[in-house]
Amino acid sequence: MSESVRSFSPMMALYPLWQWLVFVPVAVLATLVGASLAVPTALLVSPRLANIYIAVPWCHVLAFFAPVRVDVEGLEHVDRDQSYVVVANHQSQFDIPVIYGFCGLDLRWVMKAELGKVPFIAQGCQAIGHIFVDRSDPDQARSAINRAVGRLKQGTGILFFAEGTRSRSGQLLAFKKGAFRVAIDQQMPILPMTVVGTRDVMPADSIRIRPGRTRLVIHPPIETEGMGIEDLRALRDRVRTTIGSALEPLDGP
Repeated sequence: MSESVRSFSPMMALYPLWQWLVFVPVAVLATLVGASLAVPTALLVSPRLANIYIAVPWCHVLAFFAPVRVDVEGLEHVDRDQSYVVVANHQSQFDIPVIYGFCGLDLRWVMKAELGKVPFIAQGCQAIGHIFVDRSDPDQARSAINRAVGRLKQGTGILFFAEGTRSRSGQLLAFKKGAFRVAIDQQMPILPMTVVGTRDVMPADSIRIRPGRTRLVIHPPIETEGMGIEDLRALRDRVRTTIGSALEPLDGP
């Protein structure tokens, strides 16, 4: 929404009031209610139902009240009965609601262990089946991920931010090998996704939110069947090139 935000600039001076008086209270309330519903739903009924009917609407609430427009391209590449290793770039904390809420998949994501200490978010994520890993111990992380992947039901994807951290410049960083090792170990197809525009909505290392327009590009899946560890580097380079191909800036409203 770059052009429309600029044309709306007289009101942007008042936007912090909306952020702190409306968006933040709504986000906190939605998180508390969502986590309170997600835990019993996941434990007593189904993690998939908790994900699709509680966590995904939570993402939509955040986008609506920011407000952030999410344009999705490539939904035809998603087979909801297929499990994927989803690999995406990482520009902002707002990448989570954009991908999680609008990609059309039942997703679990790999997150740093420190988030497992955040009240309500931690309990909801653990109940649904998101995966906490210690990034300082790659062997432990890979073992935890492979165990979790082995328990996934068909049609559930696992999300990796392959850069390992948010890009402060917006440029695509080098990709870590973890997602590709898991895809090869499990012989699961990789579904590349490119997120564009979230850095303008919520910059890295900032709690400032701005209304805006984002785009989620879902690329054709890349098969890993028959690949071995010797193919890891070429696979990683291919996925990085694919994701980077859609990183042009957003133009127009």
